[in-house]
Amino acid sequence: MACQRNQDAANFVHNGKKIVGVALNYMCAVKARKVPTPTVPLVFLKPTSSYLREGCPIVLPKVFTKVAYEVELGVVIGSRCKNVTKEHAMEHVAGYCLALDLTAQCNLTAARATGGPWTLGKGFDTATPVSSFIPFDAVKDPHALPLWLKVNGELRQSGCTADLVFKVPDIISYVSKHMTLEENDLILTGTPHGSDVFKSGDVIECGLADLAKMKFNVCDE
Repeated sequence: MACQRNQDAANFVHNGKKIVGVALNYMCAVKARKVPTPTVPLVFLKPTSSYLREGCPIVLPKVFTKVAYEVELGVVIGSRCKNVTKEHAMEHVAGYCLALDLTAQCNLTAARATGGPWTLGKGFDTATPVSSFIPFDAVKDPHALPLWLKVNGELRQSGCTADLVFKVPDIISYVSKHMTLEENDLILTGTPHGSDVFKSGDVIECGLADLAKMKFNVCDE
């Protein structure tokens, strides 16, 4: 089957229809939290209105008291796929990005306790800062990428995508069994151990190998 890559994927922020997140997908995070290793990807959705590009600040909503950073590898879908196999999943990848999956821990703690949805705690405005598009061919192996995050110059997260519980083809195949993935959709693959709360006035910097870096100021709503 020939690769089907969307040549317009660099505009995924404007053209994408959904953001698919995967929780608890690094072994270091599983071990640190002393919880069972997931047997299937733990999937949630975020609205595209949560996108943020560098040059604009992260805005902490008034309704939340604890928002945490999570640095992640983002995977940009290049062509429509449904019920795709793991073996063919990468044929539908256009490229990648560096991303932050900002999370209102105050909201998610309550949601987990009641079995409620994660939508509000994951989907607020500016909750998904992303870098520029990284073309597929610029990444030799998406499962060998170091990623890091600093707050006010202090290293807070450091990991490698080799530590993913579910690899990129696993995630694409699993999600596509439940919903159609379309051109410019973004998959957030999870975050390594070290996610923690940040506050207004902080400066967040993060990076993905030598492929992308981002820097954001943080302010209150």
